[in-house]
Amino acid sequence: MSSPRCAGRSAPVPVSAPSSARRPRARRLVASGVTAVLVLAATVAHAQDRTPVPLARVRFYETGVGYFERAGTMPTGSLSLPVPAAHLDDALKTLVVLSPGGNVAGLEFASSVSRDMARALAGLGGAGDDGSGAEPHIGYDSLLRSLKGAAVELGTGQGKLEGRLVEVLGPEESAAERCVVRAPPPGAAPVTPDDAAAGHCVAERHGTVLVLTKDSEIRRIRTSDLVSVRPTDAGFKTRLGSALDALGEGGAKTARALSVHADAGKPIALGYVAEAPVWRSTFRLVLDAAAPTGVLQGWALIHNDTDEDWKQVKVELVNGQPESFLFPLAAPRYARRELRTPERELSTVPQLLDTTVDNMWSGSAGGLSLTGIGEGGGGRGEGIGLGSIGTIGHGSGYGSARLGESSALQVGNLAATAQAEGEEAAAMFLYAMPAPVDLHAHSSALLPFLSQGVSARRVAYFAAPGQPAESAVHLRNDTAQTLPAGTLAIFSDGGFAGEAGLARTKPREERIVRYGLDLDVELASSRSDATDLPQLFTFDNDVLVEHFVRMHADGYEIRNRSSTARTVYLTLRYGRNTDVQGADRIEFDEESGQALAVFEVGAQGDSARELEIREGLRQNHALGALDVKLLRGFAAAPAVPAEQRAALGRAADGLEARDRARADSGEVEVAIADLERDIERLRLSARAVEGGSDELAERLVAAEDRMGELAQKRKELLGLAQSHDKAWRVALASLGTRR
Repeated sequence: MSSPRCAGRSAPVPVSAPSSARRPRARRLVASGVTAVLVLAATVAHAQDRTPVPLARVRFYETGVGYFERAGTMPTGSLSLPVPAAHLDDALKTLVVLSPGGNVAGLEFASSVSRDMARALAGLGGAGDDGSGAEPHIGYDSLLRSLKGAAVELGTGQGKLEGRLVEVLGPEESAAERCVVRAPPPGAAPVTPDDAAAGHCVAERHGTVLVLTKDSEIRRIRTSDLVSVRPTDAGFKTRLGSALDALGEGGAKTARALSVHADAGKPIALGYVAEAPVWRSTFRLVLDAAAPTGVLQGWALIHNDTDEDWKQVKVELVNGQPESFLFPLAAPRYARRELRTPERELSTVPQLLDTTVDNMWSGSAGGLSLTGIGEGGGGRGEGIGLGSIGTIGHGSGYGSARLGESSALQVGNLAATAQAEGEEAAAMFLYAMPAPVDLHAHSSALLPFLSQGVSARRVAYFAAPGQPAESAVHLRNDTAQTLPAGTLAIFSDGGFAGEAGLARTKPREERIVRYGLDLDVELASSRSDATDLPQLFTFDNDVLVEHFVRMHADGYEIRNRSSTARTVYLTLRYGRNTDVQGADRIEFDEESGQALAVFEVGAQGDSARELEIREGLRQNHALGALDVKLLRGFAAAPAVPAEQRAALGRAADGLEARDRARADSGEVEVAIADLERDIERLRLSARAVEGGSDELAERLVAAEDRMGELAQKRKELLGLAQSHDKAWRVALASLGTRR
């Protein structure tokens, strides 16, 4: 098969299958060559040798940041801080000079650019240019097209050529062709030079690069013949390097050197904050079988996620959460300016550049418009709350939205039995490792930061009677430091007993930590009685508030099958305003907000225990829900003060009188309705009798007189009901509004 365009050319060079296979490799070499040039351009600015300031101290915080302190002596040459690009903004907004005299004059660093800005600088096009909204890939053709208009040096098999890149055409756009002989099918005779000369070739299209040489010569070069492409404009190389820094997959991790300007030979110390992995704590508690004590060990998990090996670095851990946020500083920012349209919208291209007035008049050429929006660079930062390990609190429930603890009755205070409030000398606690740390880059370490004896009592914990017992430990923080939240592994009887989460615990603060099931102890309810005794009443906003004491008599059967005596904790589902008698002692768990009855049970024995409980409660009674019987019952309560009983009695009398007046008024309403129907019938009968009837007239007059009497009585009854209604409200109001 031949092509007409091949006929007039010199004899084509036969191309066998092996030579065809070499063409993709040649293109790969070209692509890798271009990429290598760009990567080289990206690193030119960082090619100078810099001495890093040694890392001396690292302090980790719970908010996901770290404080890095570097100290050394300023050399004669350049000194730098190796900071990853992603951490550059943090370093710029927190950098502090710690050297004596503050001899640092300033810092210099390569500016960061956003991805969109990087593509624009490099001429690579932005996301959405193809209509898909996705960021296009950077390929060989796109790299070449980004060099359009730039001064370049092209390397080919015949040598080097300098000029300006005019255009890059793909194979489908280019008219350049080359005749190549088709490889013979398997088993066929090889192609001879005579076959090639006879035109048995196939036209192969190639991409084309148009170049304007220094001698103003336009040259056309097939892209397959290119060996290298190098931009010769230094500014263009810098822009390409910045683009690759921003667009590279690891651009955020690339070290950005902050060059320090300071006097040579003087000591220098700098500190800055950067994003760092959150340090986490994990504890071990070894219980003493012979005493209510144990040894608490604290371990800290830290991570060196930098590219720098730590050598003899002092590591500190801060148990606190100072405020920290992300803020864009490193990249240049441009203010948004208003785009105003000129009175005369002048075009940026001549009107008659490639058309005529007649063509414009006929509509064959489209018009040109001038619109646009100016925008500056922007950015935003985002934060992670880190949850902490803890327990879920449970509040006491009373079964009604109108029922709650009384603030007018002081029956007791279960919370008074809680441990002393934990104390902190400052908002943050600092744990310093006893010795400097060596840690390789991208490595982690588990370091001990605490080992101290603490109060720790093993107990059998019951969330409710009848439920399985849980193994628990009543732990008090006897250290001088706040314990951060973390996991807690418990060891007893020479082995592992269980594990749980330990919430943040201040000094002297106590925690009841549950870590497994206790199969040796059972607790069941044997009786549960309750009686309500009203004590005090208040009235406010049409609500009668009853303050009363609920008396409970709770019985329990406890069985201990263990060979050792046991301490049993039972959760009491009562409010804090409660008095409990009958337990060996009362504990209060601040974490859950609940009191605990404590029973000491002997080895392998049963125990019957009785609790007498007095709860101070209140219940709201809406005005519309009150009745005479309820008020009479309140007025008869012996514990209610005499003046309140009298007021409740007056309120009951007034309510009863009001209801009676309303009932009488209702009967009058019925009589009036019946009489109205009788009067209507009499009027109809009187109109039906010709000439009238004296008897009907007399009956009609009497009925109308009766109607007047009933109307007057109804009015009086309604007035009386209103008066009694006011009277019983006044009686309730005399109870006072104290809550």
